[in-house]
Amino acid sequence: MKLVRMTPGRGDVLLAEGDPEVAEEEERLIQEFRRQLDLGMWAAVPVESRSGQREATMVRDFSEVPAGADRVIFFPPAAGGSAAFR
Repeated sequence: MKLVRMTPGRGDVLLAEGDPEVAEEEERLIQEFRRQLDLGMWAAVPVESRSGQREATMVRDFSEVPAGADRVIFFPPAAGGSAAFR
């Protein structure tokens, strides 16, 4: 699994990478996941819809990341947007 952060004008930045099935690597992923949320980032897991289009599911905790997910994308909330998701 990869944890990446969307950075305007620079593309995605790799924050952490590891296998959630390996305890040490899972702990590193969880720590980085929490760090990003503490920085105010939102998290989404890309999924493929039934129609084959790209979509994403918002997650608020590492335990909500679906098994087998290959990446979690972090991004800042939209300017002027609602903070209700936090």
